Amino acid sequence: MKRRDLALPLDQKIKTLSRGARMKLAVVSSLTYRPRLIVLDEPFAGLDSVVRDQLVQTLLQRVEGATVVISSHDLHDLESFVSHVGYLDRGCLCFSEEISFLVERFREVEVTLGATPRMPVDWPKNWICRESSSAVVHFIETRFDSESTPTEINRRFVGSRNVSFTPMSLRAIFTAVARSSSGTA
Repeated sequence: MKRRDLALPLDQKIKTLSRGARMKLAVVSSLTYRPRLIVLDEPFAGLDSVVRDQLVQTLLQRVEGATVVISSHDLHDLESFVSHVGYLDRGCLCFSEEISFLVERFREVEVTLGATPRMPVDWPKNWICRESSSAVVHFIETRFDSESTPTEINRRFVGSRNVSFTPMSLRAIFTAVARSSSGTA
């Protein structure tokens, strides 16, 4: 890797570098050993978008054969380049899977009824973050299936006028899971 790839200054002490330059230096120095595992904790926090993009490109170009674990609350940045995601809650791994599978199985659901909804007594465990108002019910389906989910909704909400399923971003999925596990869902 060349110094000019990341535009690192050669004439400054490390302690005088900006946060972005220090992160670039940390990545460069760790990659020189060709590690098999790289663990980054909030690597993009406080970085501008140009530096973030440089770090992501550097990682993607230079870590062939290595596993990179990134811990971050900034999910929007991760969604564009990660292959797998995991969700930790109070030290417990709630799920770990390919991002493509995760976004396929989560949907925001809106059920429009003809009258004030009568809520099912026995909600499926995979329907989280339930809310209702007037003739509309909202919830998150965590095991969406294009055939069985509509059938289950029609069985539980007889007389529904309209049902919509909206795909969710990684951030929206993690927020729903966090709300659900904290009891605020």
